[in-house]
Amino acid sequence: MTTSAFDLPERLAPKADPVLIARDERHFAAIAESLRQTIAELSERLDAELRAPGGTGRQAMDRDAEVHRLTGRLGTLRRFGLDLCLGHMVGADDGEPVYIGRLGLTDSTGRRLLLDWRAPAAEPFFAATHADPMGLASRRRYRWSGGRISDYWDEVFTADGLEGHAALDDQSAFIASLGGSRSARMRDVLATIQADQNAVVRADSRGALVVDGGPGTGKTVVALHRSAYLLHSDPRLGHRRGGLLFVGPHQPYLAYVADVLPSLGEEGVRTCTLRDLLPEGAAAQEEADPEVARLKSSADLVRAIEKAVAFYEEPPTVGMTVTTPWSDVRLTADDWAEAFRAPGPGTPHNEARDLIWDELVTILLDKLDGDVPPDLFRRALLHDEELVGALHGAWPLLEAADVVGDLWSVPAYLRLCAPWLGPDDVRRLRRAEAQAWTVSDLPLLDAARQRLGDPDAARRGQRHRAVLDAQRERMAQVVDNLIDAASASGADGDDGEGLVRMLRGQDAAVSLVDESELPTAGRDPLAGPFAHIVVDEAQELTDAEWQMLLSRCPSRSLTIVGDRAQARHGFTESWRERLARVGLDRVDVASLSINYRTPEEVMAEAEPVIRAALPDANVPTSVRGSGVPVVHGAASELESVLDGWLAAHDDGIACVIGAPSFRATPRVRSLTPELSKGLEFDLVVLVDPEAFGAGIEGAVDRYVAMTRATQRLVVLTSGPAD
Repeated sequence: MTTSAFDLPERLAPKADPVLIARDERHFAAIAESLRQTIAELSERLDAELRAPGGTGRQAMDRDAEVHRLTGRLGTLRRFGLDLCLGHMVGADDGEPVYIGRLGLTDSTGRRLLLDWRAPAAEPFFAATHADPMGLASRRRYRWSGGRISDYWDEVFTADGLEGHAALDDQSAFIASLGGSRSARMRDVLATIQADQNAVVRADSRGALVVDGGPGTGKTVVALHRSAYLLHSDPRLGHRRGGLLFVGPHQPYLAYVADVLPSLGEEGVRTCTLRDLLPEGAAAQEEADPEVARLKSSADLVRAIEKAVAFYEEPPTVGMTVTTPWSDVRLTADDWAEAFRAPGPGTPHNEARDLIWDELVTILLDKLDGDVPPDLFRRALLHDEELVGALHGAWPLLEAADVVGDLWSVPAYLRLCAPWLGPDDVRRLRRAEAQAWTVSDLPLLDAARQRLGDPDAARRGQRHRAVLDAQRERMAQVVDNLIDAASASGADGDDGEGLVRMLRGQDAAVSLVDESELPTAGRDPLAGPFAHIVVDEAQELTDAEWQMLLSRCPSRSLTIVGDRAQARHGFTESWRERLARVGLDRVDVASLSINYRTPEEVMAEAEPVIRAALPDANVPTSVRGSGVPVVHGAASELESVLDGWLAAHDDGIACVIGAPSFRATPRVRSLTPELSKGLEFDLVVLVDPEAFGAGIEGAVDRYVAMTRATQRLVVLTSGPAD
């Protein structure tokens, strides 16, 4: 017996009428059969790829890419099943519904069963309104629970579409979906994206787009769906052109949204926090002195890294005599200067030294009388300790940690690199443990790493060339032995097949060496460049931190998501002013003003909190009430509040904010206000919010914490309850 895709509760019995859902049932049966066949075919292809020889070089890369693609597609199909389908739309000129899916799907005959939500033809499903129906007669949206449809809603745009629809209030459909319980991971709300959000999701990728909105306006939803949409629809952002990087504020946030992008059909988006961009970020502490943090937040200090590295790129000003097996050669100060100009603009410091050495070899070889093989001459110069030492002393290989650490421990070096700093600033920036990294150091370390390049690159390059030379020498020996053997056999140097003549060719030994088999270093996957970067909670980024992202996105194609009112350190200027200061001059701003998440009861208490500190805060308007007033009580009631809520609710997630000693459980999180940013919970229990501090930072922390609630807010204080 076939199980129905619909599992409607008793109160929705009228919606279970076969007249209303029979066509859907038939379509879901076709989807189920196509999924079964597709999964079987993909599994067979994946098994075949895994059994096949790995190959080498390009062949191995292509095989790995195909395995990755098949694995991702299978994972998505197995994760969702029928709930790949979001709903359907019916055109005014065509009575046949078009079913919209998280990805596209066809049956064995090529008939389209699901239209990928990112396809241009699917846009009316999300964007149609009564003012602009975009050619639709109606649309239906499903609400899935446990792999079956627990409710559905119809919206009709024409009089002809009224017949045969059970639920015509689309606004209530959307609001009901917002009332659904939260899970540990973000619910995919693709089926209920509204027209204002959809316009942002599908906006052009050129330049920088700011998505500005208060709590609950769907900024994160928009950011995630825009990531998936752009990768699918914009060929300029393909993986071969750098792909897309999604930057979140902290690891709890990334864990929360981890399933959303795969559920939208995209497995290839890299996600990270700013800390993840370099290895020192994992252990970096917050800056203890706010004034030091302010000084390091400047993009000017990041740009001082250029001068800090250039200090180690001055050519010797005194000439020297180089002794070679052929004759002595004079290397002048002008020769040194010419060699130091050899690396082109943008060449990382540590990779440039080999280019300088090559130029020195060329300069000295040109001065030598007679015809000396270049490779032989190069090897001879490598044994000249004075020459090698002079180069290494003038252009040393550098570590980013040493360069930045020296800024904080050698005052004269800091004054040289950042001459605008006053004596008090230099003293304040100095510290005993030069490499005890803080979060504020990360932009400078990142700039140094990019300017220097890999300090081991030159060493690896030398080892690579040494291995290559050794292999070529062995191959040359093999070629000589083969020629000698052919001559000894009486073939007079010719085997009748032209083999010996081929072996005598100048490049024979070289062509016999397979460079693809030589070891190579792995590339940092977060180093960039990326074709597009999406950054959430962007209001918190300092000017220095913006440089970390812009250096990885030369196209300046970004989606910037944030809320000025949620900036812990204040955000008084406009988005355009802030971004122009950090180097972005092509900026569009889209504003979201409707709060889909936070009940009006909660916003009524949260709004005065932020307006007291920021009178012009962009506080969004809630579209729903929960019917549950905000409760105030004593901190001693924390356990009883949680026990009562857990007993009354079989699902959903709660969060305690402001009680560090509270130990989290599977259904109750424990977070600081800062780590709660970007997250949402059915119940939020705020403990001693006044202890969050005074001024703008304290007000923002209280506002952010309060607006995480989607159903209920409880405020507990250690003093008497209000």
